[in-house]
Amino acid sequence: MKPVRTLAVSLLLAVAACSPGDLGSSDADGKLTLTFLIDNSDAGVKQAEGLATAFTAKHPDIEVDVEVRPQGGEGDNIVKTRLSTGDMTDVFQYNSGSLLQALKPKESLVSLTGEAFLDNVQDTFFPTVSVGDEVYGVPMGNASGGGVLYNRKVYEQLGLQVPKTWDEFMANNAKIKAAGVAPVIQTYKDTWTSQLFVLADFHNVAAAEPEFADDYTANKTNYAESAAAIKGFQRLQEVHDAGYLNKDFAAESFEDGLRELAAGKGAHYPILTFVVSTMVANDPDAAEDVGLFALPGDDAAKNGLTIWTPGGVYIPKSTEGERLDAAKQFLAFVASPEGCEAQTKAYAPTGPYVVKDCPLPDDLPQAVRDMLPYFETEGQATPALEFVSPVKGPALEQITVEVGSGIRSAKDGAALYDRDVEKQAQQLGLPGW
Repeated sequence: MKPVRTLAVSLLLAVAACSPGDLGSSDADGKLTLTFLIDNSDAGVKQAEGLATAFTAKHPDIEVDVEVRPQGGEGDNIVKTRLSTGDMTDVFQYNSGSLLQALKPKESLVSLTGEAFLDNVQDTFFPTVSVGDEVYGVPMGNASGGGVLYNRKVYEQLGLQVPKTWDEFMANNAKIKAAGVAPVIQTYKDTWTSQLFVLADFHNVAAAEPEFADDYTANKTNYAESAAAIKGFQRLQEVHDAGYLNKDFAAESFEDGLRELAAGKGAHYPILTFVVSTMVANDPDAAEDVGLFALPGDDAAKNGLTIWTPGGVYIPKSTEGERLDAAKQFLAFVASPEGCEAQTKAYAPTGPYVVKDCPLPDDLPQAVRDMLPYFETEGQATPALEFVSPVKGPALEQITVEVGSGIRSAKDGAALYDRDVEKQAQQLGLPGW
């Protein structure tokens, strides 16, 4: 997580002192100001500012004031607190999927069902921002893939082919280690990065057990009991036990791992593709030297990518009257090709948009270009479990660090995560828990 900006703190303190009616205002000349809360990621801030500028250029009577909040748990608490106290900004950006469910959208957000601008949004996004038949958000930013970034020069030098099965992946790892290169980079200083062998394996889980997400939500299966789901934990343990990890895996940050990958000191890095922009900014040659493939499973014929849909932009129920009308105009702009263009100009895309008719620039990094065919081929892209089930435990990243470090077995890790998940499901009041 990046440090919180001073701007974020001052803005949040200022807003905390306001009443709900103060959050959006009209100037003496009749211009209305919408407030827009965004997390403090570099991509999020730049895309939000790009959208605000382009929207006001199209709607001169409405200004959009971008406010900034922290990421992670601190940011989650800010969003939940402001929604519960009725002092949320007019519109705000937040996660889609399981984290959105924790906001209790039916109670806190304005339903967008029936709005014409939803016709611009790809159908794959709706389940991630819906409760029952009600839709609550529009997409902002790009979809990401959870897979394996790999050094193409190392592959070329060793004559390796992109693997489509786990056995092929492990065979490549053996050859890479024999050549004196770390086969698999892990970066446990940033604990969230430890989860990819489990989370990015969901396409393979769904291919083997198509009903897993529904059964998991209904508490009819779990990671320890599912032969397909436990493999993510087993493979995390397997690469550690084989001695395939980089030497300093316990202390490195994800930026350290990206530099190691770009330099060819490590060959594979399981990660989310949103980090590609950071990698290319630190090492421009990585734009061509680093590619992407999906986390391999057991069946080459079912090889495919687990994808993360973008976050959404939402309207809280505290937004009313003329501010609500203006907020809906803003969401319509976000969910349009013009909105995509504004975001692309502000920040280089790291994946496809899930808004229809939104082209991508030609000069994309190789890893992003490698990702696109999975989205374009039916059956080769599956939303991550957190987008098709509200059940996700908060302790997964600590558990996967332990399994990936050899501290805990895959079997014990899966069972511990199942207990962690149970608490979250009960808090959500899900049937069967």
